[in-house]
Amino acid sequence: MDTTYAAGLVWLRRDLRLGDNAALHHALKACRAVHCAFLFDSAILAKLPRQDRRVEFIRATLAELDAGLRALAGPGAGLITLQGAAAREIPQLAATLGVQAVFASHDDEPAALERDQAVRTALAAAGVALHSGKDQVLFERDEVLTQAGKPYSVFTPYSRAWHAKLDAFFLRAYPVERYAARLAPRPAALQRAAPTLAALGFEPTNLGQLPLGTGESGAAALLADFLPRLDRYDIQRDLPAVKGPSYLGVHLRFGTVSIRQLARLAKERDSTGAATWLKELAWRDFYFQVLANFPHVGQGASFRPEYERIAWAQGPVADERFAAWCEGRTGYPLVDAAMAQINTTGYMHNRLRMIVASFLCKDLGIDWRWGERYFAAHLNDYELASNNGGWQWAASCGCDAQPWFRIFNPVTQSQRFDPQGSFILRYLPQLAKLPLAALHAPWLARPIDLQAAGVRLGVDYPLPIADHAQARQETLRRYAVVRG
Repeated sequence: MDTTYAAGLVWLRRDLRLGDNAALHHALKACRAVHCAFLFDSAILAKLPRQDRRVEFIRATLAELDAGLRALAGPGAGLITLQGAAAREIPQLAATLGVQAVFASHDDEPAALERDQAVRTALAAAGVALHSGKDQVLFERDEVLTQAGKPYSVFTPYSRAWHAKLDAFFLRAYPVERYAARLAPRPAALQRAAPTLAALGFEPTNLGQLPLGTGESGAAALLADFLPRLDRYDIQRDLPAVKGPSYLGVHLRFGTVSIRQLARLAKERDSTGAATWLKELAWRDFYFQVLANFPHVGQGASFRPEYERIAWAQGPVADERFAAWCEGRTGYPLVDAAMAQINTTGYMHNRLRMIVASFLCKDLGIDWRWGERYFAAHLNDYELASNNGGWQWAASCGCDAQPWFRIFNPVTQSQRFDPQGSFILRYLPQLAKLPLAALHAPWLARPIDLQAAGVRLGVDYPLPIADHAQARQETLRRYAVVRG
């Protein structure tokens, strides 16, 4: 097979797997010898808390990647792990290895684009090419456009075009194993294990106690568990007490599973559940292309500029209410249970994400950006595009926005999606003895029922920090500045 380069380097980032890896596939086809590396970017690490499940997830995943490379190409092969600034470390590694090209997968987050441009410039100065391409989505950037050649800003027509374009060509896998002989051994000085958590400056978390798994093997186990449930996904996905979702979000985030594999599996199933799940993958692509084509959303701005006129709550009361929301002390059991879920596991069910976001913005009148930042710091599967898109949807200032007058009622949402209170009781056991009728709104319980349950409102469980009916009217007044 003809090759372009004698040696190349694959810079793994959000594609931490060997199977169906586009950047690795292209490097192996173009180079006679290929090295693989991962960089713990010091600029990113510096912004994280010292206990962060995502760092621990990556660390465990890299160990599996390293073992996989050595299994494919022999004990001398393996993953090169670096730590530092990308603009310095990647060009320096390229020089050490004597490669002529670096291969990576696209990342359209603003900070990543800036980083990649700095790396590209430094590599070019040394005569090394940087090739990047699509991997983490099915369609990116300008691949799905309107008939006028413009990017979509509304999901429904985007989804129709996305589904119409999704054929076998875009679902094909990128084989790696057949080119394994081109994986090169690491220089002796680089044959070392990935740094420990302590060496990175981090402490262990409860990741090992969560049913997430790490690496490709963890993703494969979750996928195998999900497939028998896939055909019921449309029915079960909105019920937080039921095992309905795939729980693959963190694996999609770090690329330990291929988005093409998931879409192929969904298209192969003739069921409403599979079609609904495929639509969720389209939503993910939609938010990625929004970020790529409307980068202001990734820089803290509302997609629709007129929504910047909203006067969000400020001052000590807003600060106290936000703290209560973060800590699960709002007095609304489903909201509080959802916040307990994210705080203890780094995961939150998708239906609950919408409910707590609506509550923050439209019951408490707090700027959606506060909640976006909180999720960014706590979600295992945090990625800017989807997180930003979801929060702007909840605040009605984004693409395909929830109408400004649609405000989730946290009590009726609780009664509808957790009718037996099973999810609430998983995280709020202090309410276990309340009658079911009172579980969704304890402040409405009869005094005799509260006494029998051993619940003292304001002591054992908070009183509501906001009255939903009153908050709804305040929200309608707040949004009056953008009414069309």
